[in-house]
Amino acid sequence: MSLTIHLDATYAVSQRPTGVANYCLELLQGLASRNPDDVFCHCFRPHRFLPSFQEDLPPNAYRSLLLDGWFPLRPTVFHGLNQRLPRIPAKRMVSTFHDLFVMTSEYSSLAFRERFTAQARDAAARSDIVCCVSSFTADQVEELLHVDRSRIRVIHHGARPPATGAVKPTEEREPVVLFVGGIQKRKNVVGLIRAFAALPAPWQLVLVGDRGYGWEEAEMAIAESPSRDRIRQLGYCDDATLRRLYQTSSLLAFPSFDEGFGLPVLEAMGWGLPVLSSNRSSIPEVAGDAALLVDPFHPDALRDALASLAADEGLRRQLAAQGLAHVGKFTWEACVDATYSVYRQLL
Repeated sequence: MSLTIHLDATYAVSQRPTGVANYCLELLQGLASRNPDDVFCHCFRPHRFLPSFQEDLPPNAYRSLLLDGWFPLRPTVFHGLNQRLPRIPAKRMVSTFHDLFVMTSEYSSLAFRERFTAQARDAAARSDIVCCVSSFTADQVEELLHVDRSRIRVIHHGARPPATGAVKPTEEREPVVLFVGGIQKRKNVVGLIRAFAALPAPWQLVLVGDRGYGWEEAEMAIAESPSRDRIRQLGYCDDATLRRLYQTSSLLAFPSFDEGFGLPVLEAMGWGLPVLSSNRSSIPEVAGDAALLVDPFHPDALRDALASLAADEGLRRQLAAQGLAHVGKFTWEACVDATYSVYRQLL
């Protein structure tokens, strides 16, 4: 029996896509291509509806305007892809939860935290099934939103491997520590900037990402750093630039305080980068034993680990090999198929 599935595709429309947007794009495209006999309605909230016409849809998909309180029909299954649901009369509701750090820490403004919390509680209460991108997030959804475990499914993100031959060996890479993520308090960019001061020239620190909550602290840390002449801020980078950085850098440093998943960890592993990251939140689940993990709240541990990894080419080569083997466990095809099985289960 063929299905018609409605999905909130709003977050897939972005001129500067990050983690949630990439998840939406992979899921929307993958569902349509792997299930050609089914129909997928990509629903867009008003501010993204017209911009959505800049991209072609798969042949078995169509667009619809999404308004709270109004919809032209009653969907059989509606899937909210970013922990919120519209007020429409769907027969079955699914929501994806990426993280709940907004509810647990002061990583954003009070107004945003209040709005986010209200939307998250509403989506959790009205979802027949809640898809969580990690077991860590699933535990938070169960504890903070009081969702019974029987209504929760853990469905990991995936990673796209680079083309054959694109991964450079350790000895051919440049002395660059790469960071990919928002320049914000939650990502512990200040801690990384301070730890980087322990690395000698010619090592450089390259920061990739838009400004976020608390970015001013990172700017101040750079200004105060004795290594400030070796720190580069690139802002948001397009896919081609990011791929080139993954290909040429020597290691990824991702010492985040909190993550719902941590997609840059997998992306870097796929490009053969050794990874230094956190031993908190979802990172141990995603990185396994293929990364060097430290407590991000201990500056000395982060500094010493970064210095050791920069000085030891053998260790970098070992972690790179472990990462390449590990990343194959996470594919977007598996994410798509697991999500599709949720729809089948509900019906």
